[in-house]
Amino acid sequence: MNIPQNIIDELIEQAEKDAPLESCGYLLGSESGDVTENYPMENIDHSSEHFSFAPKDQFAALRYARSQGLRILANWHSHPASPSRPSQEDLRLANDPSIRYAILSLLNGNVTLNSFRILNGEVVDKEIHL
Repeated sequence: MNIPQNIIDELIEQAEKDAPLESCGYLLGSESGDVTENYPMENIDHSSEHFSFAPKDQFAALRYARSQGLRILANWHSHPASPSRPSQEDLRLANDPSIRYAILSLLNGNVTLNSFRILNGEVVDKEIHL
């Protein structure tokens, strides 16, 4: 998955604004894996340790992506105070093997962004984006 710098900058801005709570959203793009848009969503858990999308926001994102000829390439969220790797909860809740799971860490002011393919609760591949 290719994430252009302007999209990475949007994710960082959103995560820093929402900290210490986790931010979340979808990364939308083409079949080839090029991200063209961040679709931010509210973390309805309002938590610094986990997130949930509002179902209405998920449906709106899917409708929007389809209307623009885009695919949901990744589910992303921030880890304001932990590394850019899936938590046990992230692994348990990652139930769509067709998308990546991107995690933006703000730990100690060191911004890192990795994405993961998760299958049956296990990371099967990792890409480093920042």
